[in-house]
Amino acid sequence: MDQVTKKVKYVPEIKGVLRSKFIELPQCIANASGIKIFGRRIKSILFSTDVAIIKNTNADAVIAVYPFTPQPVITQAIILASDVPVFCGVGGGLTMGDRVVNIAVHAEFQGAIGVVVNKPTPNETIKAIKKTIDIPVVVTVVSENEDIKARIDSGVDIINVSGAARTPLIVQKIREISSTIPIIATGGNTDESINRTIEAGANAITYTPPSMGTIFSDVMKRYREEL
Repeated sequence: MDQVTKKVKYVPEIKGVLRSKFIELPQCIANASGIKIFGRRIKSILFSTDVAIIKNTNADAVIAVYPFTPQPVITQAIILASDVPVFCGVGGGLTMGDRVVNIAVHAEFQGAIGVVVNKPTPNETIKAIKKTIDIPVVVTVVSENEDIKARIDSGVDIINVSGAARTPLIVQKIREISSTIPIIATGGNTDESINRTIEAGANAITYTPPSMGTIFSDVMKRYREEL
């Protein structure tokens, strides 16, 4: 058998002085297959609502969900600040029913690449959103005990797994039900945990960056050491 030598492609990189410091996501996320949405392949997704961090990242996309009632002005600010596509949270937990559908419509008009609904969202609400908008509907799953098949049957386009340490197990269970449903999943902050999630069947990985406070603390520490 002929031995095939795998060639590593050289990738030229250009950096500026003012943009030399940014949130760079783990390179191992490139091992994921990615999800192709409107012709754009997405593998790495930054989990943040901080516009300063969102503006300074090399992620393929942003997922912006937060534990408050979704507000269009927040969605607008994030989309305007981002250089990459944004998945916007539209409720499903504190915010229910027709209001979720209306916020989803507004998010589409503002330019979101997809809308994200929380775990408590009824399947009937997902069906109503699907009938109303033309961008992907993403539903968050937090446990392997959820009725995944019912979620898929409701018409959800992408499943977003957020199960902490149990995420790979949840992803694996979803893959036993469907080999084709696109899966976004939290990968943790180590190459090992990210690769484990990808091997379980995740197509794209969400990454939680350090907080602005942590980043500032490191910068100020370096400033003090230079004195």
